[in-house]
Amino acid sequence: MPHQIIAIPALHDNYIWAIVHAKSRCALVIDPGEAEPVLHWLKDQQLQLIAILITHHHWDHTNGIPDLLQTYPVPVYAPAKDTVTHCTHPVKEGDTVSLPKMALCFNVLKIPGHTLGHIAYQEKLWVFTGDTLFTGGCGRLFEGTPDQLYHSLDKLAHLSPKIRVYCGHEYTVNNLSFALQVEPNNFNLKRRAAEAERTRANGFPTVPSTLGLELRTNPFLRCHLPEIQRAVEMYCGQPLADTVAVFAALRRWKDEF
Repeated sequence: MPHQIIAIPALHDNYIWAIVHAKSRCALVIDPGEAEPVLHWLKDQQLQLIAILITHHHWDHTNGIPDLLQTYPVPVYAPAKDTVTHCTHPVKEGDTVSLPKMALCFNVLKIPGHTLGHIAYQEKLWVFTGDTLFTGGCGRLFEGTPDQLYHSLDKLAHLSPKIRVYCGHEYTVNNLSFALQVEPNNFNLKRRAAEAERTRANGFPTVPSTLGLELRTNPFLRCHLPEIQRAVEMYCGQPLADTVAVFAALRRWKDEF
């Protein structure tokens, strides 16, 4: 395979994603919340860093940039609508990030909600979603509105079901525990939750997943379904006007979980 994608654990539960081009021995990293594990990994693997990609401005996705740049003065791609220190290449919806040396070309997708400027990077059958779409869940609303985050998730939901979803945190077990509160009779969800528990007990990441799996088991991508709507309305104790209202109430429910 020409590329390998590596999860570098960082901080408490972050993943810094690294992509390696085997032939050139070059690598890029996505959302380096700290530098030390990346620097150690690059040295251990004898790789040359050629780019840093950022999905949003939060510190746990950007704090490693300055120290990485001291050793590797590389371009930093980041959302144009977020303020990211050291960004050299601000990018927005419709832009591409072309890295010929690694035979990669990412499409930039605008996915606001968690932050106003949040973006995703999509290449072939991979999408790096930062803190917008999680495995089994979605990000909190820190800056955007429920309507924005709902439509960002809906945009991602319309990608190929075969696409692999790489998010920024290891939240899967908790997310699926909540999802079972919402959809206790979802067979696919029950099976996935059990598999995630085993995977974590053995010390392995549960990320990535596939979009198809998310569509079958992630309640935040299923707000249009009657069973989700009924569960959320029962939790709220009142009828909800539309799918965005269901999503907003579901997000509040998860905040309180």
